[in-house]
This record gives sequence, structure tokens and C-alpha cells, in this order.
Amino acid sequence: MSADPIRSILIAGGGTAGWMAAAALSAAFKPHQCRITLVESDEIGTVGVGEATIPTIQLFNKLLGIDERDFVRETQGTFKLGIEFVGWLREGERYFHPFGRYGDDFGFAPFHQQWLRARALGNSLPLDAWSLNHQAAYRGKFEIPTPQSPRVFSTWSYAYHFDAALYARYLRSLAESRGVARLEGKIAEVILRPENGFVERLTLADGRSLEADLFLDCTGFRGLITEALGTGYDDWTQWLPCDRALAVPCTRVADPEPYTRSTARKAGWQWRIPLQHRTGNGQVYCSGAIADDEVHADLLASLDGAPEADPRMLRFTTGRRRKAWNRNVVALGLASGFLEPLESTSIHLIQTGISKLLSWFPDRNFDPLLATEYNRLVDAEMESIRDFLVLHYHANAREEPFWRQCRAMPIPDTLAEKMAMFRANGRLIERQYDLFHPPSWLAVLLGQGVHPAAHDPLADTVPPQELAAILAGMRQVIDQTADRMPSHQQYIDRHCRAAPRTTMPLAFQEAL
Repeated sequence: MSADPIRSILIAGGGTAGWMAAAALSAAFKPHQCRITLVESDEIGTVGVGEATIPTIQLFNKLLGIDERDFVRETQGTFKLGIEFVGWLREGERYFHPFGRYGDDFGFAPFHQQWLRARALGNSLPLDAWSLNHQAAYRGKFEIPTPQSPRVFSTWSYAYHFDAALYARYLRSLAESRGVARLEGKIAEVILRPENGFVERLTLADGRSLEADLFLDCTGFRGLITEALGTGYDDWTQWLPCDRALAVPCTRVADPEPYTRSTARKAGWQWRIPLQHRTGNGQVYCSGAIADDEVHADLLASLDGAPEADPRMLRFTTGRRRKAWNRNVVALGLASGFLEPLESTSIHLIQTGISKLLSWFPDRNFDPLLATEYNRLVDAEMESIRDFLVLHYHANAREEPFWRQCRAMPIPDTLAEKMAMFRANGRLIERQYDLFHPPSWLAVLLGQGVHPAAHDPLADTVPPQELAAILAGMRQVIDQTADRMPSHQQYIDRHCRAAPRTTMPLAFQEAL
């Protein structure tokens, strides 16, 4: 045990990032071991970090001991099997990025290589035919597998849609029950120690002074503490040019689909996130390529139901802080950087920021080697996600000026290498810190029109008749399994239906 352990942690800012951190740290430390305080102001609106999530959130919730059904019920949540991309390659076309795997490997080559060979032999079925997630999503089906479920569920994975404000409230209740203290107040000043530049204390607008050993900056885009340390920012708008978003909730008009929808627009894209009691909507766009008023009109005209509020403007710069951990401050969520919510990674980045902090947790001496390693891991993951997002923009055949510019822009070398390899032979380069694994890259590469010129020669070792029989058998199992599932709405009604909503929703914080 350290001779000089951290005795106090101050979390600046609430919202999803702040309360995720508070809940996780309160699970790691007993109140007598470390005092955890969160300061936030009800007068300052928070920018939610994503109602749409990816499957890794299941690990975070399990770490906290959260009951899944209770969590979905209390956050008015639904289930998510993937993301539908509409018009991203060209107008009128769509593809699906499913969670989970395609088929099952056999022979000496990965499944998708066997599929590529089958295509060369004349099988015209798309890869989606061997995705249980895809087949269930487009049938509107869902269930959580049990130990008795068929083996095909080993390819299955899912995440959630939920109200980000309700999730923060849910985690707040959990954290406070474990000893986290919440203070109401606005941060007015960050006081640094003159001898080393570490943060000594925060001063609130009412004059209170808050000291701690470790500070977590969860103050959103403002990054109040991180900015006070002079931490620089890497601007990635040369690859991800969108810089604004309009967000608006609307009334629910139909049973929720078990997937997120992303629709390409003139100078950006629009999200649609179905919850139990409403639908989250918004457009992410490049302000240099389209007027705000045009986006506003287009967004309202495209809603399924009546808007429940006026659209809210959000301004951002894609990129990252040069140091997520600087001295005795760790920035989480939007304070650490911003990657637009195209693949629902915002909450994941909060989650992994917290888990990395727990893995490299300091004592009061703050060994700089810990911060260096933490920052290296954060940077590698951010760059991997950046490349995946850039792929969506770069590989397109749309005709609008914005999309032509994206098609012509130079891309990171790491992405160019992956695309070149896939085009040559269908092989997928995997790197150590990739968040998205081969099935995800397959879905987006193929969906965005990047096709291999050849397949792995080892796929040729399976005789054609055997190949056809294996693929047909897998497809039959997937179709039958998807058909037998309950509908998404039926599953929610049976297991995690939220109470009827009697008031207007909390701030629409669904996308960023």
C-alpha cells in the first residue's frame, strides 16, 4: 500500500461524465479511504455525451453492480443492435453496422474471406445475410440470450439507447448512496500552486474554497481546470470538418427500432435515437458549407413526431487535449476532447478514461510516468476512433460540394494503410488499441463502397460444394433464430418498461 495515498478527489462538473466517474470511484474506494466530492451547478446546462452507446457499456454497468432491467427502465431506455447508415455512400442507398460477428470462421480463412470467395463463385447474397444482429434489427426483434440460448448467440452483441440526463441521475443516486458528496456551486477560479503548477484548490462564485489531492475535470467543452493548466489542443477538423450540431427531441410515433439511424445530409448527417417515450434527433454539420437556418428547417421538417422543444445549438471543435492527464488533473468526457457521435463513442471514451485512471491510479506523489502512460493509451484509442470516423466521410460517392471535399481530403496514414490492404485482398489490419474490431471495419468499408480486388487464397482450400452448404446452413440458423425472437417492444414490455411520463423531458442531451 502506498505510504502517501490519495485522500480526496474533487470532480468538477456533473452530467454523464461527472456522475460516471463518481459512481466508479465510489465503487473502488470506501468513504473512509478517500473523500469524493462532486461540484456542479443546476444553472449550467450540460451537454449529454450520447444516448446511443456501444456494447462496452455493459462492462461498466456490471462493474457498478447495476441491474440491467432496472437501468433500462429508469432511463427510459431501449436496446441497440447496431447503426443504420442512410445515404452515406450515395443518395438512396443504405447499409447497417451491426454489433457482433458475421457468421462463424471455418477452414483456414476468416468468415468474410469465405464469403468473398463465395461471391466470386456467384453467390450474390450480401454479408448482412450472415449477421444475426442485422437480421433481428430489420425484423424489429430483440432478446437477451441466456445460457440455454442457441450457439448462434455467440455472434450476438447489443448496447442501449437511453436518456443521458436520466442516466446521470441514476448514477448520482448510486454514487451518493456510497458516500459521494454533491455540492451546488459555480466554479469561479482555479488556484495553482506556485511551486509546481499543480491545482491547489477551486474557488466557487459564492466564495467557498475546495481543496483536493486529485481533480477530475468534467466541465464539458469549457474544460475549466484543464484550460487553467495551459493544456494544448490538437485540432482534427482537417479530417472531421463538422463543427456544429442542432439537437431536438420529438414525440414517439411508433414502436422503437432496435438500432440508431444516421442519415447523410447536404453538409453533414442526422441522428435518430428511439427511446421508450420520445425520439432523439439532431444534425451534425459543417457551418462553412451550409447556413444554420437551412439546417434548422431541414431538421424540423424531417422529424417523425412533433418537436418537444426548440432545437438547441452546440458548437465544437473535433480533436483532443494534448494531455488528458496533466499534473494532478485528469480530464474526462468533453473536457478531454471531442469526436462527433457518429459511432456512439462518447460515453465509451468516458468509461475507458475512468478505467485507465483506475489502472494507473496515482498516490500523492503523482509519478509522471503514470500520466505519461495514461496519455499514451488515451491518445492511441482516440486516434483509432478518429480513423474509423474519417472512413465514413472519405469513402463516399455523393455529389454535394461538402462530400466532394471529404472525398478529396488527405487522410491519416494509418487509415490509408488499412484501406489499401482491404482493397488489395480483403485483409484487415488490426492494431493494438483499436476499439472497433474487424466486423465493424467490414461493415463500414463495404457499406462505403470499398471492395477487395481479391480474397485470401486459403479460402480456396474449402471445396465449392462444401462452402455453399456451410454458408446455407449458417444462414438458415440465423433466419430461424431471428424469426423466433420476440419483438423489441414485446421484450421491453415484458422486462423493463418505463413508467408513463407525466412531465416534459429533461434537457435533450442525447447526442454529444
